[in-house]
Amino acid sequence: QVHPVESGGGSVQAGGSLTLSCAASGYIISYQCMGWFRQAPGKEREGVARVHVDARNTHYSGSVQGRFTISRDNAGNTLYLQMTSLKPEDTAMYYCAAVYCDTWIPRYKYWGQGTQVTVSS
Repeated sequence: QVHPVESGGGSVQAGGSLTLSCAASGYIISYQCMGWFRQAPGKEREGVARVHVDARNTHYSGSVQGRFTISRDNAGNTLYLQMTSLKPEDTAMYYCAAVYCDTWIPRYKYWGQGTQVTVSS
């Protein structure tokens, strides 16, 4: 069974920043295209950022473009999501996952526990 472990969430005021981290149990992040997803209460899970293995090719959803930055430390087998200028609508549980490159399709069926981000106005 493979699953990632997300951390770094918290409660912040609008305009604040957080950096999320993702480690993986059972597979090597360094060899995978990776993505960050989020799910707000009552909504479907959506992709917000993804990155290729070499970290030079990234893609963001329109709602976070210019505010979030995805990065990876292949030597440390860790994925990051730096979030700035946070808005109340960014409130959600955030997940990371290995994805098929250039898609939002997860490679594995298991999701981690996620890390909660709450932004107050």
